[in-house]
Amino acid sequence: MRGVEWIFSGVLAIVFLVVGITKAFRYGLARKAFAWVPDLPEPLVRFIGIVEILGALGLVVPVATGMYAWLTPVAALGLGLLMLMAASFHAVRRESDQVFLNALLLILLGVVAYSRWSLLP
Repeated sequence: MRGVEWIFSGVLAIVFLVVGITKAFRYGLARKAFAWVPDLPEPLVRFIGIVEILGALGLVVPVATGMYAWLTPVAALGLGLLMLMAASFHAVRRESDQVFLNALLLILLGVVAYSRWSLLP
């Protein structure tokens, strides 16, 4: 299982980092790329992007450095909560493809959180 969680962590970190940077620092591009962005206040979209960037770093950096490894499952749980809220938001808007994507990310984050938590000393 050791390799699978690294693969999941790496892929999730890249996804959340790229999407987070787009939302936080490239708001114009985010408005074009994500249909829901114009319906929310710009500061909220930027805040979500910053949370995603921090979560992406939290998925990889603590375990890779061996310092504060307990932060990795916490980051996975935090991003999982964000995906749960995003799935609810998209479900209300009847965007089933987005709900599916959020659910998939939530499952992968759950695997990372569980596997990293069980590996802690």
